[in-house]
Amino acid sequence: MRSYTYKPRGVCSREITVELDDQDRITKVEFLGGCSGNTQGVAKLALGRKAQEVIAIASGIRCGAKETSCPDQLSVALRKALER
Repeated sequence: MRSYTYKPRGVCSREITVELDDQDRITKVEFLGGCSGNTQGVAKLALGRKAQEVIAIASGIRCGAKETSCPDQLSVALRKALER
């Protein structure tokens, strides 16, 4: 099991922690801050999926006029976790 913590940029959440198993499946996603219902929903939807699948789904999602969103920042966190 690998754990990675990421400091998101341009969103309300302050930290994203992800855990991946040895097959790059997501076993845990935890947001610190952000819109509680949305971040909890995104975290639950990601569980059990391959990191690359969630990256493909969440990448590029915007929050209102912002260039990014918590799901988009999760995709960034997952990319960085896979690079490690």
